[in-house]
Amino acid sequence: MKIPAKSSLSTGEKTGIAAFILAGSFFVLWGPVWSIFPLAGFVLICLAAPFVTDYGFFLPVICRGPRQVSCVALSFDDGPDKVTTPLVLDLLKSHQVPATFFVTGENARRHPDLIARILGQGHTIGNHTYSHDPLIMLKSSRQLKEEIIKTQDILAVHGIRPLVFRPPAGITNPKLGPVLSELGLTAVTFSRRARDRGNRRISGIASKILGRVRPGDIILLHDSKPWAENSKVTDNTVLYSFLTEIERVLDGLEIQKLSVVPLSELIGQAVMEKGTERIGSRMFPEK
Repeated sequence: MKIPAKSSLSTGEKTGIAAFILAGSFFVLWGPVWSIFPLAGFVLICLAAPFVTDYGFFLPVICRGPRQVSCVALSFDDGPDKVTTPLVLDLLKSHQVPATFFVTGENARRHPDLIARILGQGHTIGNHTYSHDPLIMLKSSRQLKEEIIKTQDILAVHGIRPLVFRPPAGITNPKLGPVLSELGLTAVTFSRRARDRGNRRISGIASKILGRVRPGDIILLHDSKPWAENSKVTDNTVLYSFLTEIERVLDGLEIQKLSVVPLSELIGQAVMEKGTERIGSRMFPEK
């Protein structure tokens, strides 16, 4: 998927211009009352657009790879977690599949050994803010930039620099584009998820993914601590259920003959730098 040039207008900017042109036309033709409608429509679109994670309204967003290839990419958000992440890594190793971990700076700082293990197994890492503040997109550009830079600095200790950023829950805003452009990052979201609420709702993860997965999908999963929907269920039982769901996803993709490839290969651009080396290369031709 080719990223639009930085100088091109975003869909949001184009929509805003169109709304003001329509408002001006309506004002001339039918008066001021009618001019309110296109402007109100634009405001409503702007309020809804941040939550449409597979569409870049305010900035270029990569949410999937080419549909014509029988491949998908796996991504895990919100980790690393001291209990869950090692077990997820064991599963990935046993199935010999790669993944990209969008880590928070806070968790990366707490668990440097897990960052080292993720990298040691050949996986890649993306930036997922420092604190995973669900309201980060409502805060200033300065605060957003600080969250991203703080995570980049923590990961730099491991000799890497992520080139991709995933906002919490995939939510974007008009301020994100300029910040990412300044920091040399690309927004990468996802096209297939189980709506597990950050592993707070683990039941049926596999069926929700496998029932709708398509070639080229970027699959969103989580390696944060899974939570029990029933307070009487033990942590070990919940963890076992979660790992069973992830294994079913991996088995199901194989049954559907969908190969799991590195995210960099699916989207055709590097997702991480290690020293002076960019990790990833273009596998599929641009269309």
